[in-house]
Amino acid sequence: MSPTQFASMDLDRQTTLASWVRVRGVGLHTGHAVEVALGPACAGEGVVFERRDLPGRPRIPVSCDTIAESPRSTSLERDGVRIGTVEHLLAAIRGLSLDNVRVVLDGPEVPILDGSAEPFVMLLAQAGLRRLPAGKRLLRLTRPIEVREGDRFVRLLPARQPEIECVLEFEHPLIGVERHRHRIEPAWFATEIAPARTFGFLRELPAIRQAGLARGGSLENALILDAFSVLNPEGLRYPDEFVRHKVLDLLGDLALLGAPLVARIQAFKSGHTLHRAAVRRLMAEPGCLEEIIRHPTTDSLEVEELEPLPDRASLRA
Repeated sequence: MSPTQFASMDLDRQTTLASWVRVRGVGLHTGHAVEVALGPACAGEGVVFERRDLPGRPRIPVSCDTIAESPRSTSLERDGVRIGTVEHLLAAIRGLSLDNVRVVLDGPEVPILDGSAEPFVMLLAQAGLRRLPAGKRLLRLTRPIEVREGDRFVRLLPARQPEIECVLEFEHPLIGVERHRHRIEPAWFATEIAPARTFGFLRELPAIRQAGLARGGSLENALILDAFSVLNPEGLRYPDEFVRHKVLDLLGDLALLGAPLVARIQAFKSGHTLHRAAVRRLMAEPGCLEEIIRHPTTDSLEVEELEPLPDRASLRA
């Protein structure tokens, strides 16, 4: 199956994968080799992680209740069992509008692969899509919500269609101020957001490593910037790749809600900590989210046909 088929799927029905796929890589922060397998799940099951390397194969569902605090990434935890760096995989699952997926790992961290969500998008496309006999569950925002930390913020506004706007600001000649805004849809995610890689600054690496983080980081899985340029010999995939990756991270963190969010999402200089605070605020505020179960004959939201995805060659041209 090609990623183009995700762009024309039936948006009223829940979906899962048609088969199992797997990939092996290195955890960004632990440096441990780990295999992740992605496969079908039942309607209403959502995204569920499983640690097959531990006795009893403990499971951790993606929800607000399983969010764990972690620096520079997003983790899940339940009954003392933790799974780290889930945000890129969750962004791929949510970005392609998948509802129910089993994620089985033999280690404590999702592999970083190339530092983007594109390998996961291609893996999900390889698995194929299966529609389920159940209406898609959505969460629609009913009133504005905002969380702040100094001048940084995540603001959520009611909207008829899901839309995201992210502004990034760094005092670096390659970044400065970058902005990206778009309607959230599979075609856009797969081609414009998924390939954007995580990034870091060379000057910060000693402190990060001393804190026990980024043990698996390299130029193969992250963009590294010195004072003036990017050290990766292949350069950037987009002129504004940095803000596109911030959009990717935000979408992955909002997947912790457990269902697609229908809202206008605005973020300024945000990061994982602020994203998690926004998720917790949404779940804690009574009545700010309305659950919608979509059905083909009673759909209350406008649905537009999505354009087919361009192939990867034309994307890179």
